Amino acid sequence: MSRATERLKIVLNHLDRSNAAVRASFTSSQNVSYHHPQALRYTLDTDTLSPEQRIAYEEDGFILIRNLVSEEDIDRFRAEFERICKREVQIPGLIVMRDVAIAKSEFVAEEKAVSKLQDFQEDPELFRYCALPEILKYVECFTGPNIMAMHTMLINKPPDAGKKTSRHPMHQDLHYFPFRPADRIVCSWTAMEKVNRQNGCLVVLPGTHKGTLLEHNYPEWEGGVNKMYHGVRNYDPQHPRVHLEMEKGDTVFFHPLLIHGSGMNQTKGFRKAISCHYASADCYYIDVKGTTQENISNEVKEIAARKYGVDDTITFQDTWALRGRLVQGERISL
Repeated sequence: MSRATERLKIVLNHLDRSNAAVRASFTSSQNVSYHHPQALRYTLDTDTLSPEQRIAYEEDGFILIRNLVSEEDIDRFRAEFERICKREVQIPGLIVMRDVAIAKSEFVAEEKAVSKLQDFQEDPELFRYCALPEILKYVECFTGPNIMAMHTMLINKPPDAGKKTSRHPMHQDLHYFPFRPADRIVCSWTAMEKVNRQNGCLVVLPGTHKGTLLEHNYPEWEGGVNKMYHGVRNYDPQHPRVHLEMEKGDTVFFHPLLIHGSGMNQTKGFRKAISCHYASADCYYIDVKGTTQENISNEVKEIAARKYGVDDTITFQDTWALRGRLVQGERISL
């Protein structure tokens, strides 16, 4: 038995699980790549995560890795974002989202503020983020070796104009995804500058990844809410929460059922982060008709019809199949 395996077994014995199940899982996992031990549901054996990190993710649904992405890479992503805002480059399929209440842009004074770039998979410079080896080695701990980049965003949270529209309601990312299983999906979210409670850091509810997908819709906020910012209905507001304050280059990996959101940006500057949702290439599409995801499915199809001029035969699954890109291994199912 390796030293890492011994350490993991010791940590597991502190959990409220059957010792017999733990012993069985370790006996069967010796010398087997990507084995999924019975006591470890959310992480895989890759030797990247320490035993303590694996247990932390199993229990909390997220793990924060400090100083993972280089300052040089982040500065390049920021420069590309500026070029896009100034319309110096045109990226096919890219959705430029603007805040409903912020009239002052960061780079183009006469335009509303860009609050998010979505679907930058056709931009070679920004898409480099999704294929960074230092990111993928952690992603592999959750998805396995065959990895698809499914959803890409550069978030540019603007200073709040007093209507609280810079908030992002508490939500579960799985609400937006018509593919499963959820345990083989993970998000990487990298701070492009210092992120704290003042400029609206991520807020997570540890352990909520162990629950189910809840109903989502637009929150009834007085100041309004930005397009597609759905929020969870009927979650426990008294659940303990963690504010993820991060430095430039810090990266958090989290499960798609983890309830999370972000508060207002109460500073005068914009707060930037870049993220990608990954899924195992072994994942498969599901039909969301008749489920709580039907509302977001209809909304996405309407946007696709307007943006690309397609008819209503396009499916929710089609919109994701067009966006997904293989970044490691083989494209098997998605």
